[in-house]
Amino acid sequence: MTTTLQKICRAAPARRTPWLGLLALAILAYGIVPVFGTEYLFDAILTPFLALALAALGLNILVGYAGQVSLGSSAFMAVGAYAAYNLITRLPALPLLLDLVLAGAITAAFGLLFGLPSLRLRGFYLAVATLAAQFFVPWALNKFGWFSNNDPSGVISAPALRVGPVSFDGSRGRYIFSLLVVTVLTFIAWRLVNARTGKNFIAIRDHEAAARIVGIPVLQTKLLAFATSSFIIGIAGVLWAFAYLRTVEPAGFNLDRSFQILFIVILGGLASLRGAFLGAALMVTFPLVLARAGSAVLGSLFDSGVLEMSQRIAIGALIIGFLIAEPAGLTDLADRAGRWIASRRQPA
Repeated sequence: MTTTLQKICRAAPARRTPWLGLLALAILAYGIVPVFGTEYLFDAILTPFLALALAALGLNILVGYAGQVSLGSSAFMAVGAYAAYNLITRLPALPLLLDLVLAGAITAAFGLLFGLPSLRLRGFYLAVATLAAQFFVPWALNKFGWFSNNDPSGVISAPALRVGPVSFDGSRGRYIFSLLVVTVLTFIAWRLVNARTGKNFIAIRDHEAAARIVGIPVLQTKLLAFATSSFIIGIAGVLWAFAYLRTVEPAGFNLDRSFQILFIVILGGLASLRGAFLGAALMVTFPLVLARAGSAVLGSLFDSGVLEMSQRIAIGALIIGFLIAEPAGLTDLADRAGRWIASRRQPA
């Protein structure tokens, strides 16, 4: 598995940051969409897209940049969501933003615990070790009622999203709140992977023994990758529970969610921050398109269960096709498309 990561996760060549494109995207996301967007657009597409993109961003730092395999992303989302819920419920005097940071810090500490096996294990064995978190967390949340304020079903409901006098309740408000959080964390992640720490991640991913020889602190860097990844994924769990679902139970953070986040990273492109957003956009919109098309074309012939299974088969086929045809993901495909468009614009 490590060899496969080394083949797929090639460091991207240095290129200029497309500031004009980012400015246009910011105008669209912060200016145009909040004004003209519909409630369905916010609740069904944009808010889950932002939460999943942030979770994939955190996982990409660990898997794509540092080369450490993890299958417990959904469990870390659950830790972040339930930590934020308890902070808000039991310490109401704390501001919401501090609750977010503390929930991320708690998840980072939890991620460090399950990142300790990376000091001895690699590849498939490390994936199995992180998979243990996926079974331990739901069990603990269901076993100990304290985490859900003694709700017998373990269900938690979203509190009011308010930062000082500003309320972010409502579809539009939850979208803007999620967008602000994702923007800040994406900028921090961008600074991290372009700093010395990011180069250390890549060095360990490509050749751990060589990284140790040149003086990179391998053990500390691996644990830092786990902590950073878990911090971001934990906050993504808060957005998923409080901004999107609004009511969530431990079963909502199951193994399927972990694989969904991993597939987003693979489809978008490993070791690419853009890939997290491209992959999340595909994984959020593609099932909706399939559902609409399936209901319109086959709705009169098959029941909802058959249509849902057909959607899963189509998504699985898409993932397999991408692994075969585009192992570098949507990021590489977008780069090639951009170069082709640029070449067509050049005068003959």
